[in-house]
Amino acid sequence: MNYHQYYPVDIVNGPGTRCTLFVAGCVHECPGCYNKSTWRLNSGVPFTPEMEERIIQDLNDVRVKRQGLSLSGGDPLHPQNVPDILRLARRVRSECPGKDIWVWTGYKLEELTAPQLEVVGLINVLVDGKFVQDLKDPALIWRGSSNQVIHYLR
Repeated sequence: MNYHQYYPVDIVNGPGTRCTLFVAGCVHECPGCYNKSTWRLNSGVPFTPEMEERIIQDLNDVRVKRQGLSLSGGDPLHPQNVPDILRLARRVRSECPGKDIWVWTGYKLEELTAPQLEVVGLINVLVDGKFVQDLKDPALIWRGSSNQVIHYLR
């Protein structure tokens, strides 16, 4: 998996103070997407074990209390990203008590495959659905267009 940006302290992409990772790779290519640079799987830089460890350490850093981890992109549930996202989500669950995980995906919940659903089984909130330019609404919280659904899972 590759990623484009990591914010160790973020107050925009989900509730509270968070760590946010923007991964590479998206098959949806929604017209009007604000993050087109993340569409290609081979764009960005490799997600290394060192970067994974940094995220875990940042989530557990008591100097800056974080509510959790936000995963966006690109698409964290792109089939080629799922193994790394699954490993990271498992680590957050086991090593970062009390931290929540939010995931944004262009896939709809009912379209997800078994491996993608394995990730969903570990997260707290899934924001699903493609961005639709004609349904764009800047007043919406945590999503860009009104067709997107926020699923509170745990």
